[in-house]
Amino acid sequence: MNKKPIKILAFAGSTRHASFNKKLARIACQLAADAGADTTYIDLKVYPMPLFDQDLEKEITLPESAIKIRSMMQRADGFLISAPEYNSSISAVLKNTIDWCSRQQANEEPLICFKNKVIGLLSASPGRLGGLRGLVTVRSVLTTLGSIVIPTQVAIPTAHEKFTEDGYLIEDREQAMVENLVTELMAILNKLRVSK
Repeated sequence: MNKKPIKILAFAGSTRHASFNKKLARIACQLAADAGADTTYIDLKVYPMPLFDQDLEKEITLPESAIKIRSMMQRADGFLISAPEYNSSISAVLKNTIDWCSRQQANEEPLICFKNKVIGLLSASPGRLGGLRGLVTVRSVLTTLGSIVIPTQVAIPTAHEKFTEDGYLIEDREQAMVENLVTELMAILNKLRVSK
């Protein structure tokens, strides 16, 4: 009996329309689809949320956008996250999304959206390090939440020079880096599925 395809949720920690990280997340998402995964790409701009506030949480429980993203996260086996570096750290929109989605709801296990999810991290930046410093924080946060963040990661430096107008990577070497990350993510997810 054939198993259902691996489900991958992909998104970028940016709301900017022309975000390099959105382009990178879309590329990784398409590669995962080409590898046989059931993929979903979302734009966090479509899912606005107030800043996390426990007083607000008491009033509304969860924002509607958080409820929608949590549902997609729970159905996914893994995530592809392209995370921009803001002041050498995680972007506010990505951290806020994680904070809201990490809140335990009635009759569910703690950290159900993140625990044991396998995650591949990417970043693109106009700087020379490609967002590497920010990925350190993102990795730390997700690992603390119980996610399995794969060792391989991708950082695209001088990103303003690396993408075509229609969102593709120009250099074969960097395209291969993204392909390798997606291949590793899929391999780990397949191994975990066999072991269950």
